[in-house]
Amino acid sequence: MKNSFKSGKDKFFVELIKPSHYDNDGYVIQWWRSFSISNSLSCLYSLTLDSAERKILGEDVEIIANLHDEYSTVIPIPAIIRRIRQKGNRGVIALVGVQTNQFPRSVDIARSFREASIPVVIGGFHVSAAIAVLTEIPPDAQKALDMGITLFSGEAEGHLDQLLSDAYHQKLKSIYNVANDLPDLRGQPTPLLPQEIIEKSLSSNIHIDTGRGCPFDCSFCTIINIQGQASRFRTADDVERMVRSFPRKGGKTPHFFFTDDNFARNRNWEAIFDRLIELRETKSFKLKFGMQIDANAHKIPRFIDKAARAGCNTVFIGMESINKENLKAANKTQNNVAEYRKMLMIWRSNRVVTMAGYILGFPEDTPGSIENDIRTIQQELPIDILMFFMFVPLPGSMDHKGILQRGEWMESDMNKYDSEHATIKHPKMTREEWEGVFRKAWDIFYSPKHVEKVLRRANRDGISPSRLIWRLLTCQFGIKYENAHPFQCGAFRKKVRCQRRWGMPLENPLLFYSRRIWEIGKTTLLLSIYTWRLERLKKSIKKDIRERPIISQIYL
Repeated sequence: MKNSFKSGKDKFFVELIKPSHYDNDGYVIQWWRSFSISNSLSCLYSLTLDSAERKILGEDVEIIANLHDEYSTVIPIPAIIRRIRQKGNRGVIALVGVQTNQFPRSVDIARSFREASIPVVIGGFHVSAAIAVLTEIPPDAQKALDMGITLFSGEAEGHLDQLLSDAYHQKLKSIYNVANDLPDLRGQPTPLLPQEIIEKSLSSNIHIDTGRGCPFDCSFCTIINIQGQASRFRTADDVERMVRSFPRKGGKTPHFFFTDDNFARNRNWEAIFDRLIELRETKSFKLKFGMQIDANAHKIPRFIDKAARAGCNTVFIGMESINKENLKAANKTQNNVAEYRKMLMIWRSNRVVTMAGYILGFPEDTPGSIENDIRTIQQELPIDILMFFMFVPLPGSMDHKGILQRGEWMESDMNKYDSEHATIKHPKMTREEWEGVFRKAWDIFYSPKHVEKVLRRANRDGISPSRLIWRLLTCQFGIKYENAHPFQCGAFRKKVRCQRRWGMPLENPLLFYSRRIWEIGKTTLLLSIYTWRLERLKKSIKKDIRERPIISQIYL
């Protein structure tokens, strides 16, 4: 997707790319339709358009911004190269919002552009950690620098003009380190995305940030060391412009997800909620959103009530563990396990779907203890969706720093830092045991019996079972059949033969496409069966007012 300002003579292309990462076979993970749209893309797109409108490169230069979300789009590298190589034109490739597991893919994308002598900039959490937090530049970042790739550490607000100017005048630095210059978010350009990009999302679930920073000290978190612990927030006016700016798909208001690491600690939460309530209750604006919060948000006066009135229908809670020793090891002492049930019940009473993150691989974990904890959650905690994550020491976290200082082994392949692979040695589990119990955890929690319990409980509490169907499908199929975490899933996996990880051979076309036909057919059939059984169960639940037990067969 592109947007241009046609007043100038010279053209400068800014290609904004949100990369995916590789699966275990070295193929890029992407979908016919993704489930969500990158917040980084919308922020950088709006900042680039703002720079273009202000003509920061001069009156005679037209800045053209093109967007590419690799989770739903095959990046047209040859076409981009041809476009930038046109006589008199210049451009820069910006790989944005790059997480640690996406860094190898980012470097591979950059490789083709660097071979064509086109400048490339990589930014995001991984680079920010590598440059601003770690005492030495890690090997993967140094490799990128050796290839002539520019690394941008920090947030782009207030610094993009200089970066674009340097790129246009062919004076890019090797490193831009502005991580200590945390921008004020108030009054910044409104994040937005064009309709064409939104339509590539199956659910029109748009990620936007209303604030940055978190006050807590969780040892596994990178946020506090990269975005800071002080609350930086957008104003209510900013947020209203944001939710109004995104085009409506088929006349339907998009569903937003506030990507703030912890919206409950956004100092401007009440003003934002009040504005959204006004939009919904006095201006008939049909707004729905989800957000990330901590397990103590229910203790904030008026927070849950106003969240529900403002249109919140989903919360993602950083629960992490029901083991007090695990929480202590993670320095997440603010979580009180004894209050988990009370907290969840309050959210449910407001008809809000509850999702929680749960980390597997804390020091006290064993395969047996993990299985027992999951079954305890099933029995005791009324949570709708539980998302499992392997413990991963991400660069920029205190855990990563501690392991480095102790000289312990860590996985060198950043592609595996995806919450699905063991990247360190665990004191009580082998790699095989750890990764095995991670996969088993999904089967336990999303067993036919428990899925039925979740749907019946939702119906009883006034939450339509239909709101949970897609999430249940994603959790069942992401790990089990597509080997992709549900947070990285979409509808109908693409797999492009020539888009394989650098250094891995291209497969024989006959073998590759024969296997793909089998994979697509098998997955489609199983998904159809599972969907049909969920829908049948949903209809049965809606008809069964008296909650009469039934025998469900929703497994595959």
